[in-house]
Amino acid sequence: MLRTALRNLFAHKARLMMTALAVVLGTAFVSGTLIFSDTVSTAYQNAMTTSLKDVAVSVMNSRTRSDAARSEKEPADGRPTSVLNDQLARRLRALPGVASVRATVDGAVFLVGKDNQLLGDERGNKGTNYVPGKGGKDGTYPLKEGRYPAAAAEIALDAKTAAAGGYKIGDTVRLAIDGPTLHKKLVGLVGTDDPKVTAGAGLALFDTATAQKLFTGPGQYGELVLAAAPGTDDRVLTAKVQQALPKDRAKATSGAELAADQAKMIAAESDAMPRTLLSFAGIALFIGVFIIVNTFSMLIAQRRREIALLRALGASRRQVVRSVLAEAGLLGLVSSAIGFALGVGIALGLRPLLNASGAGLPDGPPVIGAAPVLSSLAVGVLVTVLAAWLPARKAAKIAPIEALSTAEEPPAPRSLVLRNSIGAAVAALGVAIMLYASTLRDLTGLTPAMTGAVLTMAGTVILAPLLSRPLIALAGNVTSRLFGITGKLAEQNAVRNPRRTAATASALVIGLVLITGMTVIGKSVQQTLDKAVAKDFKGDYQITTRLFEGLDPKMSRQVAQLPGVVGAAGIRSVDYGNDGKYGRMTATDVSRLQKVTDLHFVSGSSDSVHGEDVAVSQSKAKAKGWKTGDTVEADFFLGKKSIRKLKVAAIYQDNHLAGDMLADTALVDPYVLKPVKDSKILVRAASGKTDGLEKEIRDALGNSPLLKVQDKDDLRREKAGEADTVLNMTYGLLGMSMVIAVLAVINTLAMSVVERTREIGMLRAIGLCRSGIQQMVRLESVVISLFGAVLGIGVGVFVAWVGSGLADQALPTYEMALPWDRLGLFFLITLAVGVLAALWPAHRASRLNILKSITAQ
Repeated sequence: MLRTALRNLFAHKARLMMTALAVVLGTAFVSGTLIFSDTVSTAYQNAMTTSLKDVAVSVMNSRTRSDAARSEKEPADGRPTSVLNDQLARRLRALPGVASVRATVDGAVFLVGKDNQLLGDERGNKGTNYVPGKGGKDGTYPLKEGRYPAAAAEIALDAKTAAAGGYKIGDTVRLAIDGPTLHKKLVGLVGTDDPKVTAGAGLALFDTATAQKLFTGPGQYGELVLAAAPGTDDRVLTAKVQQALPKDRAKATSGAELAADQAKMIAAESDAMPRTLLSFAGIALFIGVFIIVNTFSMLIAQRRREIALLRALGASRRQVVRSVLAEAGLLGLVSSAIGFALGVGIALGLRPLLNASGAGLPDGPPVIGAAPVLSSLAVGVLVTVLAAWLPARKAAKIAPIEALSTAEEPPAPRSLVLRNSIGAAVAALGVAIMLYASTLRDLTGLTPAMTGAVLTMAGTVILAPLLSRPLIALAGNVTSRLFGITGKLAEQNAVRNPRRTAATASALVIGLVLITGMTVIGKSVQQTLDKAVAKDFKGDYQITTRLFEGLDPKMSRQVAQLPGVVGAAGIRSVDYGNDGKYGRMTATDVSRLQKVTDLHFVSGSSDSVHGEDVAVSQSKAKAKGWKTGDTVEADFFLGKKSIRKLKVAAIYQDNHLAGDMLADTALVDPYVLKPVKDSKILVRAASGKTDGLEKEIRDALGNSPLLKVQDKDDLRREKAGEADTVLNMTYGLLGMSMVIAVLAVINTLAMSVVERTREIGMLRAIGLCRSGIQQMVRLESVVISLFGAVLGIGVGVFVAWVGSGLADQALPTYEMALPWDRLGLFFLITLAVGVLAALWPAHRASRLNILKSITAQ
């Protein structure tokens, strides 16, 4: 039976090629992802080890203290106090085995080039201090040009960042730490092998006193780096240093452990690409299952006589099953091997591709461990064998005598009845779970909603044979009227074996359900947010910061005093609890907020929101059963003293800028971290005064690169960009499903041509020309593709509609919107798939010899 499996595998190489390609694609992404991740992780580890080669022990603060826990003697400027100072550095330097102590100060720096564009990492570049060593040189940051900074007004940059910003020695560099723009003279260019910098961030170097003033405070350090004397064990030295540190205030970490932790942290930040590739692999293998099932089902149908003869000669059912599974296993093994080789190429090509787009991944040799090899082989073989299991069982049920008398036996009606019953049950369960999830009031509904969507899609795939008949008949009416007899033949061929047609179209259905559902939801969310901005925000600008620390409340008053500004409101917020549920309270001067937002009160007014009196949104009041005058309890999570009794003094129409609850800043400020900061400032200009106002706002606030001053169009584009990022990922999945769908249709049509060789010969004999044969096959492909398009797009829209209830919980103003242009584009792409997939099978069918075809068995 093993020899039989080998013979069948080599005898049907062409027929199995498309099946193998689906497995190859899936295993290629699996192996490529694992190799790429291992390679990048190892490269980061090596880079960290190199950059920390002289670090035996790192001493850092073990905890920071919030304002709530800060004593009166400690500073209230928002910076945590540090025990790392010159006194501790001298004490550690005196320990046996310590060769030297490097005291460093690190922080985030935002740099601006001469073109006013941010340099390096938009989340902040590395700022640190220059530590002079022998001869006044800093071995960590070797000087390339100029000199090191020696005064508060001086700075040094790494050469790459300086070149990107267009700076030369002597130029004035613009930067910001956590406030207004600073200007410093560029006195030097340095090099570095710090992986954070080579990964794309910039480096700004200051003298120690300046760095302390900017990041920690006078006399304080962020890290003490200890070098070990020759012959000293790092682990022993780390334990000794930890004993010398103030208890619970500082922590000692060995250099090796620090390198490993930082490498993992940086690698985790670059983990988006591997996750994307693995999702592509999952889609490819999942859709490949349908191709494998379809292929082996057709092969077994074509080899019924052969299998029946084996059964008549004494082969048992188990032997037949083993023979088919052995054939599948060999196919999976070969495909996985090819996929692994392709995955190595993907892994090698990804790094230069990503670096070309500015990823800054470190160099290093490719790392090919046992895990990628075993994983790709195991996944490929397992998927192929499992997909072939049902066809193998079907082959084992062939009766020797009964099967010898016929070349093909239609599927038993009972099997379709059972399949349809299971499909209806699964789809109904999926819809029920999604409807239940839409009633949940928070994000706890997300997981059941996704589960319901998966079940709905699975049920649809199971029901596809039942749905294929009416949909294909509808498409057949069109093809028959437009193309006559060839259109009618195409319809009959497509509907002849509904299970085969359904399996062929499944690749399209799955991809289109995903892409349609995500597109409809994404478009609806985007449109809802656009309407919210247009409806709720009647101001002209929103001011935010690139940092999480927020904006100084003085800034809103500064902006309000500008000529041409009629209103400016600073907004901050705090979390609170009520009846075991969490909420977020918005704090502002409500009278100012009314000037920049479309805030309408159903009861009460803005004047009543002060002291312990608050206002709540209409939907919040309805959900909680609150009315004007009611007293509610709010827990601000800082002990019993933070539980407050608040009076509902007003109720306002839902407004996304106001949130669920509005309060005066005096109520909220005691429960936010100090110093108090605004999360945003909303600005409204006088009529006709918007021109040039953005520049005036920036100038008034110090023209800091940290500030984001956005008008309504900027806000819409920013929100659209967030949705487009998710959609682009989904479109990648669509592209993958389309590639596999083409393979599925080509495979099915090619094998169908072989199966219908005699039929095609008879059609040619009675007068159907070669072009008619080609047209028949093409139309069959188009009909199958149209079936997949209608089913996939329809189910995708349905899933998005059912899931809109969940979206409505997060966005009360959510309205479902159908992007007809994109849905039409998906439909046209599917038609193109049908036409392209039929080119080779149609050409092959038209070239069959008439006489040989008629006499074919």
